[in-house]
Amino acid sequence: MLELFGNFWQSTGLSHLFDLMDLQILGFQLRLPGYFIMLCLACVFLYLAIAKGFEPYLLIPIAFGIMLVNFPLAGVMEEGGLLYYLYKLTDWGIYPPLIFLCIGASTDFGPLIANPISLLLGAAAQVGIFFTFVGALLLGFSGPQAASIGIIGGADGPTALYLTGQLAPELFGAIAIAAYSYMALVPIIQPPIIKLLTTDKERKIEMVQLRAVSKKEKIIFPVAVTLICVLLLPSAAALIGCLMLGNLLKESGVVPNLVSMLENTLMYLVSILLGLTVGAKASAEHFLTTQTLSIIVLGLAAFSVGTASGVLLGKLLCKLTRGKINPMIGAAGVSAVPMAARVVQKEGQKYNPKNFLLMHAMGPNVAGVIGSAVAAGFLLLFFK
Repeated sequence: MLELFGNFWQSTGLSHLFDLMDLQILGFQLRLPGYFIMLCLACVFLYLAIAKGFEPYLLIPIAFGIMLVNFPLAGVMEEGGLLYYLYKLTDWGIYPPLIFLCIGASTDFGPLIANPISLLLGAAAQVGIFFTFVGALLLGFSGPQAASIGIIGGADGPTALYLTGQLAPELFGAIAIAAYSYMALVPIIQPPIIKLLTTDKERKIEMVQLRAVSKKEKIIFPVAVTLICVLLLPSAAALIGCLMLGNLLKESGVVPNLVSMLENTLMYLVSILLGLTVGAKASAEHFLTTQTLSIIVLGLAAFSVGTASGVLLGKLLCKLTRGKINPMIGAAGVSAVPMAARVVQKEGQKYNPKNFLLMHAMGPNVAGVIGSAVAAGFLLLFFK
């Protein structure tokens, strides 16, 4: 009877929950309860998503994926396990372009078309990608790994996943968690950087209302962007093509049922599957490493430099236009749509209640989506 009970106990995950793992962190050989630590991390993500409202559509499935893969003996990521097969679509690069298709169907490029200078602000925010790429190289990462780490600076989760899956799949879990964590923390990370780099007078600048954009312009835009970007950079075809196809479907006005499906059903379906598989790559033995800590630090640097670069170019444009551009909108040049634009709107209202910067910030914000996809294509060109 005791033997039967002992065998049952050993077959449960509970008996292995506090098993010690040999982990190499910061040059130290440590024996830590890896499963328990990762389950605690998953609970923290669930708390942030549910109690604090930080990107719940992303963090809840990611956190649950972390839980599932770190339950001892569950084997969900082993061949034959549920998440093993779901992850194959991430491994093959299917989920990120589908997300871009859905984003395109829900994005209005009108503010960018009305104010083309927004393209410069979106491009400036991509400086964080290449700054961190160099930093990762200096820390000993290979070229493909450094490129995958640097793309975190674009604050665009699907792009980070797509590039990492192509160039450095061994870093997928750490980069995915870092990318989506920083996206969720946009309202916390960006305001101090904006305040540090702008003056009180600059933050109070009011911008004139954008011109109305015609339907014809909105239809031509996705076609023109696809032609130009893909002809110049074929490696960006999957991301740019899907983004612009989704937008063309929206702006054409002739397929409302397709647009509704992309904006709602497909977006939510892909998001939950992608989130689960992202979390499922964060197993304790692969996540609790010095390499992961380095990626998290570099990812924060990438995102911070990207935000700062956009704000600094905004300051320059403010000078050149004699105060017609509020430099804060440069912070929205990172691709976190529409979170970064909302942060700019909130900060603008804080310093000037008459300030309505949301639509002005959406220009750089959607430009950042295009910019991060182009940057990913550029890095693929050199390292794939």
